[in-house]
Amino acid sequence: MNAYIISIGDELLSGQTINSNAAFIGNALSEIQIDVTKVTTIGDSYKDILNEFNSAFQKADLIVVTGGLGPTHDDITRKCVVDFFETDLVPNKEVLTDIKNLFSKRQREVKEIHEGQALIPKIATAIRNYRGTAPGSWIKKENKIFISMPGVPYEMQGMMESFVIPALSKILENAATFKEVKSLLTTGIPESQLFEKLGDIDALIGNNSKLAFLPNQFGVKIKISATGKTQDEAHNAVIEIEQKIRTLVGRYIYGINQELLEEIVAKLLRERGLTLSVAESCTGGLISSRLTNVNGSSNFFERGVITYSNAAKVEILSVNEDTIIKHGAVSLEVSRQMAEGVKAISGTDIGIAVTGIMGPTGASFNKPIGLVYIGLCDEKICTAKEFRFGDDRLINKDRTSQSALEMLRRHLLGIPYDE
Repeated sequence: MNAYIISIGDELLSGQTINSNAAFIGNALSEIQIDVTKVTTIGDSYKDILNEFNSAFQKADLIVVTGGLGPTHDDITRKCVVDFFETDLVPNKEVLTDIKNLFSKRQREVKEIHEGQALIPKIATAIRNYRGTAPGSWIKKENKIFISMPGVPYEMQGMMESFVIPALSKILENAATFKEVKSLLTTGIPESQLFEKLGDIDALIGNNSKLAFLPNQFGVKIKISATGKTQDEAHNAVIEIEQKIRTLVGRYIYGINQELLEEIVAKLLRERGLTLSVAESCTGGLISSRLTNVNGSSNFFERGVITYSNAAKVEILSVNEDTIIKHGAVSLEVSRQMAEGVKAISGTDIGIAVTGIMGPTGASFNKPIGLVYIGLCDEKICTAKEFRFGDDRLINKDRTSQSALEMLRRHLLGIPYDE
């Protein structure tokens, strides 16, 4: 099955809104072995939308559309769907009940404009929206599936997870060929070095399989795809490739598919019954934020402190003022003392700390933008490591937080950070 993704909205073309929907849908479809062959973005133009629908319907087995389902005058996707399929809009009682329940929870009055959202194409199955008012539509015609969902990411994602992916997965159970996809998540190693360590890719993956490298500021995702005459055959091919990769670069792999590094670290801390405290300078609370995004973080996370100024490092963490004068706030010595200090004031099993130069100012000849030191202290050791990132302030913050969590992961697992 091949799919087209169509994103609708003038705000997407102008750059006012980032099109995260296409990425989410593409990844979700890929996870259930549906090949996305085209992604397109068009504005709120009746003619352009119909032309794109016509083109997609001729070439794709699955068309997934987002955007333009709201109640205002510029939301014209629903009319385009009705006209394209030559059908009518009809009220849906379940959708209307969903809308009334949603407004009741928010203590708001349901008005006529909101009730109008309960109209869906007559030939469609409603995709209920439990996070908003605009329902989606599932239309099956001429052995093709046409799906329309709202452009609000939170709402669209809920529909994908509750209805679309389960429905498509059920259809794919009867496929003639089977495909399996698995992503290995790595961090702490550049794409080029990872590629070099894996060696001959063709020999590694064999026939009927593919390997893709997908880098971002947090690391490199290694995406394994394999096909087979049965699901077991495809699954076994993926497992075999995964085992080969883990043998070569296993220390850099922290998770699979959609797992987050903070989730992995949280699991390790809970399993070991350990508590953690964090002292942050250059990241401004990002590490603590990521850790507390994990459900149940209160079981292991005691506190996070932001000691941005030198005075805060001295007053709160008891960093030696002479150490700052001699080595600078961005140094191995200070990062170690920060980790030791936050562990001491919180009484946790482990303390980690970060200090660095995020840019674009604040650098010197000996201390360039992107220079970061990460300290880690437990009952046995108090250590620190130097990192050098790039010139972008926000990306540097992301990479620093990722490196701190990875340093902690490896420490908990006894994996050396250096080669």
